[in-house]
Amino acid sequence: MSSDFESYEQDFAVLTAEVTGRIGKVPKLVGDEKKQMVANVEKQLEEARELLEQMELEVREIPPQSRGMYSSRMRSYKQEMGKLEADFKRSRIAYSDEVRNELLGDDGNSSENQLIKLREERAHLLDNTERLERSSRRLEAGYQIAVETEQIGQEMLENLSHDREKIQRARERLRETDANLGKSSRILTGMLRSWQQVLERNPGLNEHRRGT
Repeated sequence: MSSDFESYEQDFAVLTAEVTGRIGKVPKLVGDEKKQMVANVEKQLEEARELLEQMELEVREIPPQSRGMYSSRMRSYKQEMGKLEADFKRSRIAYSDEVRNELLGDDGNSSENQLIKLREERAHLLDNTERLERSSRRLEAGYQIAVETEQIGQEMLENLSHDREKIQRARERLRETDANLGKSSRILTGMLRSWQQVLERNPGLNEHRRGT
């Protein structure tokens, strides 16, 4: 079951990386090329949502004792999805502004220069946002690894504790066995001594025993 989750997880990582790159390109494009890029991003975002749904279904099938680490990873992926959608929305706003200016026939050198400047600033902001998001994802991945490592360590400690209890019970049973053997040995030794004393007090009994 976890192998299916990890397969969806890899597909989600590849898809979101492509979406991030395309979102950064949207403000830099014009005309039909920009429209096509927007349509492609919308399609990929929908595919990413479907992958998240499949991953959630897989998590529900995982045993409760192992579900924690997968649930934590799902929260991280949902946060990443939310950031992608927010970035795409900002990119769409920039795209809509350009379309409106084109429809209004905003001419003139000053307006054109301002538009170029706005494009550059938006592209710069998106690039910075993309870098910040990559750093955030790396931090989240590192945190996730630390959480999973801690969970694995906790499970190992619990297993060691159970093994220690088994060893302790085995030692106790061994001590009880040794005590019983010692007790039996003392009883046999006492019986032999008593029998020896009987023979010493009754030599005839010993002669009779030999004759038989």
